Amino acid sequence: MPELPTDIIATEPSLEEWQPIPSRLNEASGTSLSKRQLRSWALVLESRHLTGRSERRGFGWQLLVPKDSFDTAIKEIRQYERENRGWPPPPPPETPLIDNRVTTLWVLIAIGAFYNLTLHHITLLEHHPVDWGALGNAHAGKIMTGQWWRLATALTLHADWQHLLGNLCIGGVFISRLCRDLRSGPAWLLLLASGMLGNLVNAWAQTPDHRAVGASTAIFGAVGLLAAISMVRYRHNLRPRRRWALPVAAALGLLAMLGAGGENTDLGAHLFGFLFGLPLGAGAERAIERWGRPGSTVNALLALVAIGIITGAWWSALRWGS
Repeated sequence: MPELPTDIIATEPSLEEWQPIPSRLNEASGTSLSKRQLRSWALVLESRHLTGRSERRGFGWQLLVPKDSFDTAIKEIRQYERENRGWPPPPPPETPLIDNRVTTLWVLIAIGAFYNLTLHHITLLEHHPVDWGALGNAHAGKIMTGQWWRLATALTLHADWQHLLGNLCIGGVFISRLCRDLRSGPAWLLLLASGMLGNLVNAWAQTPDHRAVGASTAIFGAVGLLAAISMVRYRHNLRPRRRWALPVAAALGLLAMLGAGGENTDLGAHLFGFLFGLPLGAGAERAIERWGRPGSTVNALLALVAIGIITGAWWSALRWGS
């Protein structure tokens, strides 16, 4: 006797005739069943303690039941089909991406230009010259004593050209996707928020003399943001793991490969940036579901807020930093 695909082995009744269940329940006969249909209907029979067996029929399958239980089997399967009509629900329509790659590219160029600026001796606000690294690095002890601006300024500093190029090349992929998904204003503001929050918790967790620089905390925030957006957007899928497991696995893989390598790598900052990106991304996607993407005016205002935070942070560093 063949084995049911559902791993159910039916007991064949003796001296009874088997009758195939038609693929169209309202007709006397029909085409063969698909493997998925066979599995579902076989489970229905098992749940009602009805005997059944499967057989190959061409490129499909047949589900057979004893003749005396045929009407009962049809009734149970019809009820199952009625209760599960329209399930699983269709996936949400794909969200169209916004083509703002040029804007994102200019912001990344500005980050590189700022690094070049930090290599020159510039006098500003009684600093002769400005020691950008000393004023803006994420010094854990000074952050915890009130120098909040370091949470943001540290994201704009890099140790060397290799550090900068690594963040721009790898981070640019995630940041570009995030900006095309959310629009530039909310994307950069959320990136800044995840990076600053990651630096804050990392400063609390580290020793007071711990120092760090680099945009990688915000980049890992971008990975967390994208993973959370995908999880929320496809949460109603019958098998949502197909849509959100990949970004989460990619995030964890990236953290393992890039976030934990090298003696100068700040694993804590990377991890906290990623973790803060998750709730921020989930909140952003829920807000978009309710109100839609921000319009041009709101998008511009959010972008100005992000610029204002960075500008205000560096002004505070130059004015009151030491």
